[in-house]
Amino acid sequence: MQALRLYAGPAARRHIERHGLAPSDIGVIPAAAGGPKGLMLGPLDRFIFGRWLAQSAQPVDLVGASIGAWRMATACMPHAVAGFEALEHGYIHGDMKAPPGRKLPPPEQVSATFADNLRAMFEGHVPDILSHPRYRLHVMTTRGRHLLGREGRWRTAAGYLGAGMTNLASRAAMGAWLERVVFSAPHDGALPPLPFGTRDYRTHRATLTADNFYPALQASGSIPFMLKAVHDIPGAPRGAYWDGGITDYHLHLDYLASHSIAAHAHQISAGAEKASEPEVTPSSPGLVLYPHFQQAVVPGWLDKPLRRRHRATPFLDGMLLLAPNPDWVKTLPGAKLPDRTDFQHLSHPERVRAWTIAVQAANQLADEFEAWLSRPDPARLLPL
Repeated sequence: MQALRLYAGPAARRHIERHGLAPSDIGVIPAAAGGPKGLMLGPLDRFIFGRWLAQSAQPVDLVGASIGAWRMATACMPHAVAGFEALEHGYIHGDMKAPPGRKLPPPEQVSATFADNLRAMFEGHVPDILSHPRYRLHVMTTRGRHLLGREGRWRTAAGYLGAGMTNLASRAAMGAWLERVVFSAPHDGALPPLPFGTRDYRTHRATLTADNFYPALQASGSIPFMLKAVHDIPGAPRGAYWDGGITDYHLHLDYLASHSIAAHAHQISAGAEKASEPEVTPSSPGLVLYPHFQQAVVPGWLDKPLRRRHRATPFLDGMLLLAPNPDWVKTLPGAKLPDRTDFQHLSHPERVRAWTIAVQAANQLADEFEAWLSRPDPARLLPL
């Protein structure tokens, strides 16, 4: 394989060595925040949801933050492949011109455009998404506490400064400023169990409904200072809500699916932060299949510069992670994945061309994964 790398936790590796990999083995699919980088996963999404998982019948939990929440909501649409194609086209060709005198459009403009795009994408499909017969959608958001309970120019800046300082001590300490709020689509008329434990970080849950679908999805992608916060989402605690990637950037979560396979003691590896036993029971035993744009699963957005928190932990033991080969990435336009800096450094036509070339090249990721599935060779698995 030239474009794709496969990274496996120890429990996932043992399962593949003994049994190979079937679509019925999958219990959870996470989808990270990361903006335009998520475009590279479109071909994998279309293959996994359009063809491969269709060969099985088990329930699967879909956990998404920011663009990942958008992707996982798309997977729950009746015609998911067409939905992924529309998401890809709209993201690539979308253009927001900054007002005269500004390099970037103001947060109010970005938020209004984002809201319009969500409506255009999902209008008429929300009931089907919320009642999908197999997929259980979980949308990750970040809710401000205390000073960050409402948005304001100075209080938001001061609040995130405080959150950043406490996060240096520990992620748990950051919970004094920001909490994880998970909006879950109902299952059999009730709030379903989460596919991960929640004692690692302050967490609140809410039911995802037709009344809060759009504000929850908008909040999940509302990057602080770039978009406006979403306030007082129906059916959830009052307050200001921001991008789910702030608390859960790459969804380095205590996946209970992993525990059902590994059956290991719940301890963090040497040097990582300690966590207590999960507080809920497994909802979907099976492997965690993670199409991602890099090997590292970074816990929170504020952890990006903290390299010590980029290592895998037992939380990920049952995970198979799919990511582009860094050497292959160097063959893409700009020798990198699409990212937000392209909005500043490239003209609109230049950006559209670069992103289109990159996404077309990403078809190789899906092709190589499909080829590997025909004969799952454990020798191709790298340690996560």
